[in-house]
Amino acid sequence: MAKVTLEQWRMFHAVIEHGGFAQAAEALHKSQSTISYAVNKLQQQLDVQILEIKGRKAVLTDAGKVMLRRSESLLKDSEALEKAAASLSQGWEANIVLAYDAVFPSCVLIECLKQLPAECNTRIELVETVLSGTNEMLFSGEADLVITGMVPQGFLGEPLIHFPFLPVARFDHPLNQIEQTITNNMLKGHRQVVIRDSGSKRVDAGWLGAESRLTISNIGTAVEMVKEGLGFAWFPEADIRQELESGLLKVINLESKDTRHIQTHLIIPDKDFAGPATLAFAEAIRKQCKKSQGG
Repeated sequence: MAKVTLEQWRMFHAVIEHGGFAQAAEALHKSQSTISYAVNKLQQQLDVQILEIKGRKAVLTDAGKVMLRRSESLLKDSEALEKAAASLSQGWEANIVLAYDAVFPSCVLIECLKQLPAECNTRIELVETVLSGTNEMLFSGEADLVITGMVPQGFLGEPLIHFPFLPVARFDHPLNQIEQTITNNMLKGHRQVVIRDSGSKRVDAGWLGAESRLTISNIGTAVEMVKEGLGFAWFPEADIRQELESGLLKVINLESKDTRHIQTHLIIPDKDFAGPATLAFAEAIRKQCKKSQGG
């Protein structure tokens, strides 16, 4: 029979996360004495010292570091169980969070939403992310569904859409006025428009050899900048198809013929606890992506 309660583990984690008993009490809306009593009781029940006070800060002992790491999965499993129970009791989940990489075509996503059952009254939050920001939401457990171009270790991804990235600039940009093929050295003399990684690690992707860069937070704004002649960039073909057809944007004639391809994947972090609305949304995404690729 377990002696320690989940609430004690939560308070212990809060003390570490927020840097002390007073801060944890404020974050959890409890009294400092309640937090202090619960964590001290935890140490007594485990019969091992997990915290020591240095100055005004609670610091983990070596044993505490082990307990913190091992209890993280316990709290995550508890939250997943509570979420599953709430989902089952309501029929449809109250909320779904989809984290999707900004490279995923918005036109396809719109069609996916249209395919959801009419009786589904679930609130859906769409979070557009870039590069490592997508997988950060996956690791943190914030997302019920994830569309990413990088499947991290420990997760299974279902292939969705495979599409090209094209190097483009406005039709009258200097790069499109040169008759010969463009080398990387020639690109370096022109401003590159890049998309900022929404994750905390700030991963760079794509050719970044240009000395001058214009960094934008989302693809839509970046496309507008390139349309105004403010630089060149690599974009998913689906996001600039209209501009290419109208001639406003042109593919840069690179010597290396550097066309990149991205394979997007769908990840359901925990299928065992996924509710009916989450599964219905996942199936709509699969079907629409297959349709868009001519499947």
